Amino acid sequence: MIKKHFLIARSESDAVKIRFRNASGDIREVTASAGTCVKDAALQAEVAGIIGVCGGYANCATCHVYVDEDWFDRLPPVDEAEDVMLDGTLSERTPFSRLACQLLLTPELDGLTVSLPESQM
Repeated sequence: MIKKHFLIARSESDAVKIRFRNASGDIREVTASAGTCVKDAALQAEVAGIIGVCGGYANCATCHVYVDEDWFDRLPPVDEAEDVMLDGTLSERTPFSRLACQLLLTPELDGLTVSLPESQM
């Protein structure tokens, strides 16, 4: 079952949908404005499993997500700071691990699906 939650987007063409899959497999669909990071979209929609202690500065790894393989190559590469933080995540790092604070939504990412780890802290 997919639960939907809509955030205010500046315009319909500005709206980007993100799907968050929790550890149980339930999917929560959120709509946010392009330019919003995935972490902020999750926090604004109160998606359980994203904490974001550092406020989006890539220095806590509490917004760790697993990007679905079909979407991974559409994302910008991991930079050095994010790479270091991903090595310290509580849940296992995989080739598809990213920090949600480092993923800015664009119209090309409409429908992006990420899975949440069992625990962030």
